[in-house]
Order: sequence, then C-alpha cells, then structure tokens
Amino acid sequence: MPEFRYAQFCPLARAAEILAERWTLLVVRELLFGPQRFSDLRRALPGVSSSVLTERMTRLEERGLVTRRSLPPPAPAALYELTELGLGLRPVVAELARWGARFLGPPAPGDQLTPRALRMGLHFLSSRAPTPARRVALHVSDGESEERFQLTGGPEGAYLGPEDGPVEVTVAGPPFAVAALAAGKLAPDDALRAGAIRAEGDIGALADLPLLFDLNPPVGGGSSDSPNPARQKGS
Repeated sequence: MPEFRYAQFCPLARAAEILAERWTLLVVRELLFGPQRFSDLRRALPGVSSSVLTERMTRLEERGLVTRRSLPPPAPAALYELTELGLGLRPVVAELARWGARFLGPPAPGDQLTPRALRMGLHFLSSRAPTPARRVALHVSDGESEERFQLTGGPEGAYLGPEDGPVEVTVAGPPFAVAALAAGKLAPDDALRAGAIRAEGDIGALADLPLLFDLNPPVGGGSSDSPNPARQKGS
C-alpha cells in the first residue's frame, strides 16, 4: 500500500502520517511493555487481522521505529521491539492517553479491555500529585491472560510497578471491574457483594483507590510557543 502523505512540510503532519494509521499507536503501546512476538500482538489487539498487523509491522520497521530479531530454537519466532526512536514515543503515548481519558465514558457494547491494556492505562493515569499513602496489589485476569502489579501512593504521587513487598490490600478481578473500581464508578463493598472482585487485607483502603489516579488530568494552558497573531501579521 502506498504511503499516505498530507503534502505539507510540517512536523505534526509527518507525525500524523506515521502514527495515525489504524492500530499503529496500539502496536506501539504494546511494544512499550517490551519485545513481543507477532502472536503476542495479535492476542493483545483483538480485532486486528494478520494481514493488517503484518503491514503495520513492516511499515514501522521501514520507518526505524521497530526492529525484528529471531528467537533461537526450540521456539523459533520473530521478536519485535521498539528502537531508540520508537521508545521516544513513550511520553507522547502517555500524554495522549491522559488526554484521551476524559473522553472514555462508559464502555460501549463490544468494547474490549485486556489486562495488559488496563495496566498500561492505569500506569499513564497514575497521579502526579500527592496521594494517600496506600499500597495496593492488583491481579487482573480475563481468563486468557493475567497481569499482576502494585500501586503505591504517597507525597510524590502514585507509582505503578511490579509487586514488591507488603501491601495493605490485594484485589483480583476482570479488567472492567478493576477499571470501574479504580475510577470510583464501582464501590468496593458493592463489588465484593456482587462477586465482581475478590479482595484480601484492609478493604477500607480501597476507598482511596480512585485518589491514586488523575481521572481528569488538567488541560495545559497557554505556552510561549503559541503562534503570535501580531507576528503573523508582520507587526
């Protein structure tokens, strides 16, 4: 397929040409976790066809964002990973996710959420402002894959990383239930009563869980880099 061009000598236009193809940003999201096999990407991106994914991976390789290497036997396979140029997209993807969170709304019929996508989303939305000092382990499973991670809050903000040391409470459940709990859309007592989640430890600590996320990230204000109308008019 020929490469789409806006025919504008503009860095934003060029970035859009590279990243705005369907599935491309989500491929980058998955590879930010680390190297992935083609089958891993197919499983993490329900709805993408093999032919489309092959085309996207080829295009990303050609543009220098992704590199491919072969795994040795006994399980030979191609392994895809982001190059240094591709890894430079991490802050871009993070800010896009934080911006996009305000438009999520309730899940639409047919929407899918994998444990890994939830983990990445919660990582991007972890609060950058001081939060309650909580340590919560989250075990998220959809029956096919599972992610286990820990959320730690405190005066420096919230950090999402691997399970490391004691926690106040451990929560286990499917992605949508854990997402609703983190967003404050599902009360812990109601979730436990309905069997939507399981929890061990200090259940009361879950009341602070939504406070560990920036669910409505502030919109950035003006910048000294904004176009100057007077300068544009030549004054």
